[in-house]
Amino acid sequence: MDNYIFDLDENVSRTPVSYKNRYGITIAADLYRPKDFDESRQYPAVLIGPPYSGVKEQGPGVYAQNLAKRGFVALAFDPSFNGYSGGEPRHASSPDIFVEDFSAAVDYLGTRDFVDRERIGVIGICGSGSFALGAAQADRRIKAVAATSMVDISWAAANLGPTGPLTDEQRAEVLDSLGEQRYTDFLEGQPALGPRGAAIGFDENTEPIAREFGEFYSTPRGYHPNSITQFTRTSDMAFMNFTMLDRLKWISPRPILLIVGEQAFSRFFSDNVYKEASEPKELHVVPDANHIDLYDRTDRIPFDKLEEFFTKNLA
Repeated sequence: MDNYIFDLDENVSRTPVSYKNRYGITIAADLYRPKDFDESRQYPAVLIGPPYSGVKEQGPGVYAQNLAKRGFVALAFDPSFNGYSGGEPRHASSPDIFVEDFSAAVDYLGTRDFVDRERIGVIGICGSGSFALGAAQADRRIKAVAATSMVDISWAAANLGPTGPLTDEQRAEVLDSLGEQRYTDFLEGQPALGPRGAAIGFDENTEPIAREFGEFYSTPRGYHPNSITQFTRTSDMAFMNFTMLDRLKWISPRPILLIVGEQAFSRFFSDNVYKEASEPKELHVVPDANHIDLYDRTDRIPFDKLEEFFTKNLA
């Protein structure tokens, strides 16, 4: 249970922990604390969810470690059905359960003696940005929410195809195909996986977004055996049917911080959330950064900004 894409900092401790979400699924997580951690104190805490198809040993651990160095208790977790977390079938995904995983992490942190349950914040990276915001809409225990390189997985599933926006006719074809796939999965007793999101063996002719993901997930930079960038095909049906960010205004007066790369293909998702959300909200654009840069590039991820945001709003 290793394969971390970064080295553990000497000023941070990391402890594997586990707990159950409200569906009884065991969640595997890593708890990061400052080396000068004092059990008798109560700390502000931040939990970090991974990119869609990512795991805690990748970007979430990078974020958690850097926040722990700055005095926070930080928790990085694997989503249900993925990584070292429980749940069957493997590599399934669900808008409801992935949002629930954030609330389950709040359950865990808020019941630790060394965490002040009135000072818990969340960070969602990529797809987890939408899950973090979705959780914060209804879970008012979350006092501040940040999303980096945010992608609204439900909106993308319902509106984007491999070559661009879906027409109504194309969407119907996708849903018909998923319905047939359910029959096949039922008869075979095992769900089929969808296509890999990160290209392998890419070159200059590879589709640009698949190549960008491939440069992370398919190279030593970000490779982890639990992060296959695939989900069960029929998971898409749930995401197409259930939207997640219709109640952004419920988050106010709790603050939202959206962090996005200037060159990110996903930038419009953060722009849309910023437009729809109520104050207080902030959109922070990282110059010259793309979508993947905010997964692990510690020289690009604005940790000073995150520290300022959570220090102020978890005071």
